[in-house]
Amino acid sequence: MSEEAAATNGRRESTVADVASEAGVSKATAARALGDYGAVSDAVRDRVVAAADRLGYRPNALARTMSTGRSNTIGIVVGDIENMFFAKATRGAADVANDAGFDLILSNSDEDGAVEAKAIGVQLAKRVDGLLVAAASSIESANLRPVIDSGRPLVLFDRAVPELGVDTVIAANRSGARDLTRLLVEAGHRRIAFVSTLAHPTAFQRSELLYSSPVAERVEGFTDALAAAGVSRPEAFVHLNARAEGVEVLARRLLTGSDAVTAVVASDSLVALGVFRAARELGLQIPRELSLVAFDNADWTQVATPGITVMAQPIHEIGAEAARLLIRRIRGSKEPATTLVLDQHLIVRESVAAPSRDR
Repeated sequence: MSEEAAATNGRRESTVADVASEAGVSKATAARALGDYGAVSDAVRDRVVAAADRLGYRPNALARTMSTGRSNTIGIVVGDIENMFFAKATRGAADVANDAGFDLILSNSDEDGAVEAKAIGVQLAKRVDGLLVAAASSIESANLRPVIDSGRPLVLFDRAVPELGVDTVIAANRSGARDLTRLLVEAGHRRIAFVSTLAHPTAFQRSELLYSSPVAERVEGFTDALAAAGVSRPEAFVHLNARAEGVEVLARRLLTGSDAVTAVVASDSLVALGVFRAARELGLQIPRELSLVAFDNADWTQVATPGITVMAQPIHEIGAEAARLLIRRIRGSKEPATTLVLDQHLIVRESVAAPSRDR
């Protein structure tokens, strides 16, 4: 539908021509003033903007995109907006985008490659100026290639895809996992489980590549810390694919029997909550009979009894920094691609103690 023919609820919307007539200028001058391009004096621009306000004029975004080559929109593709991490990261990106005059268009990938590919296609069809993506896979880049082929900038956040060589913002997951595990080791634990919902059909082997870089780095930090403590075959304590079995089901299995673990490193706060519930159902007291630590400073970890020791990620800052990098690219930055690694910080609460002699 053309701008002149646009109508809402049976009432014709004001057009550039209407604004021009109201302001007493040509249509071309009104278009330049409203689009903020070309040579227009401040006095004329003020007159045109005032006329547009009186008429309730709303610019046609598609027409603006066609005339300027910019939509002033940024796309963001996340794994699941219901996940606290992605909600906070999206808010960080939205705050920066809004301050810079960009709108944010959100898509979910559901951590599924086919859904991600469709979401990226939709974003590109909407002619976004650039894309922020938490990639569903760190080792498969085919879904992201169309963004690069389109000539629009791409910035990754939370997950790295090294072969693409694009700007990336991540957290220091390897050192974060190492520090959490060391905390348990220093308390005397050796039978420590690392639990993640990352899909992985077989028992983990240290030589294997994991498709999610944050989990891969956390596993590496975890196994490094156990190896340094003299634990043999630390990879045997890595438990992936927890969603398939059910986190609480897996936790109950790990927490019972002659080889039960005495501590758990949860790869995120939802996993930690499942372990917490399983321990309660089994009558295990935290931290006397089970020590529990996790990534992400979720609200529940602060109010639980006992409070849960966590490695807090700079989630808002991850989204914000990714948006800043993308906007620089949109505005023409030609600097070499960079990877920003933001520090995490340990919040010690009451969920760690020496292992119980009864276990």
